[in-house]
Amino acid sequence: MADSRHYSLQILSHIQKMVDIQQKVIYFLLSLIVAFGLTYLLYEPELNRAQIYVLFLLFLAIGLWMTEAIPPFATGLLVFGFLIFATNSYYSELDPENAKTYYQDYVNTWSNSVIWLMLGGFFMADAMQKTHLDRIVFKMSISKFGTAPEKILLGLMLTTAVFSMIMSNTATTAMMVASVAPFLKTLPKESDLSKGILIGIAAAASIGGMGTLIGSPPNAIAVDALADEGIGFLEWMYVGMPVSIILTFVTWYFLKRKYVKTNTPIEVQLEETPTEEEKKEDPRILKMKKNVVLSVLCVTLILWLTEKLHNIPASIISLIPIMLLTMLGVVKGNDVRRLPWDTLMLVAGGLALGMAIKETGLAQHYVDKLQQIHLNFYVLVFFFALLTVLLSNVMSNTATATILIPIAIILTYQNPVVLPIVIGLSASTALFLPISTPPNAIAYSTGFLQQKDFRYAGLIVGLLGPILICALTMLVFMVIL
Repeated sequence: MADSRHYSLQILSHIQKMVDIQQKVIYFLLSLIVAFGLTYLLYEPELNRAQIYVLFLLFLAIGLWMTEAIPPFATGLLVFGFLIFATNSYYSELDPENAKTYYQDYVNTWSNSVIWLMLGGFFMADAMQKTHLDRIVFKMSISKFGTAPEKILLGLMLTTAVFSMIMSNTATTAMMVASVAPFLKTLPKESDLSKGILIGIAAAASIGGMGTLIGSPPNAIAVDALADEGIGFLEWMYVGMPVSIILTFVTWYFLKRKYVKTNTPIEVQLEETPTEEEKKEDPRILKMKKNVVLSVLCVTLILWLTEKLHNIPASIISLIPIMLLTMLGVVKGNDVRRLPWDTLMLVAGGLALGMAIKETGLAQHYVDKLQQIHLNFYVLVFFFALLTVLLSNVMSNTATATILIPIAIILTYQNPVVLPIVIGLSASTALFLPISTPPNAIAYSTGFLQQKDFRYAGLIVGLLGPILICALTMLVFMVIL
């Protein structure tokens, strides 16, 4: 009986895999057909061949990112290949002597400052997890806030938000969900509190990422586009930090009202099981590694915050954790191989697409058409904020930022700083679906949540977030600075 059941499960698993493959093939073909159709409908005689190629690639990339017919990072790599092979012949005819420089610029996005900035954050995040500094701070936060349900929720959300400012949102959520898993198991599976905690952690990870440049890829993409405007790590925090703090407390308030039914203190046990590596390692060496990580983290953050004083770009400062943590043996070869390189591939591909949209003149072409409508600047800013939230709910927020920001840079000649920052921040307020962000997907994978559970917080953050972001960004960069 057991053998037949096992065999049946194998057959069902095989059938499911075949169905998934067929579904992805269908989605890929549909994305291709829709991209061809939209390019044909929007064709204009004044568009040159390179602009037509990029327009087609834009629609294809959006379709693939929305349907996930292929992994998001694979779409990023597809962008590289398409831009090189499709535009090479055009540029060879247009400017034979400098043809290579055009597609080399696309490939060089791998060495873009955004990539180095994110890579430095990945190294620090990995080092913190390896030395268990994350769990130490987590336990401290719980002990400080108390064990009343609403305080537990607030403590977990604030801790998540803080970590998300210096770590990737995905890594932060995975860490926090793993940390609270023992506690959640003591609650009923349909417990409102368990739902509130998981949704709160996922939301706080995305919201907290707004606070700093390294908190979320759209932040770095926006600042990279504003390289000539003097926007650095500290300037970003003028807007990102207040937005992050306010939205975290607003989200906590609404989640508390919906999911916390009693405020009676409950018992919280935080289990801490040493890893195999920790069991083998000398406690003195482990303590030394923790001190090294803390020192590197502090030095890096201080240098990021004082960029205006020493004029060292944030991307160059990111080399400090990369060099020191590897030289001192905190981050080893196996750890480097486990870093989220797929995220960097996605970002690099998105940057290349954004560059192509701008450099081929495609963005300017449609900006000229939009400017004929004479939209009010404030209406335009709010429109792009809502458009960013809408697109980020159904595709990667990184991809959304790379598509919209090049257009925004050209469109807002009145104030070139406001709109890219609004887009970068608004991309992190898309929380309506489990697929909207990796943090949502991680929370959903626990089995405690259903799709409909995300709508409440997603609607609140998706509506209030853009309003707050637009107001604070315009206040800071149009009135105060």
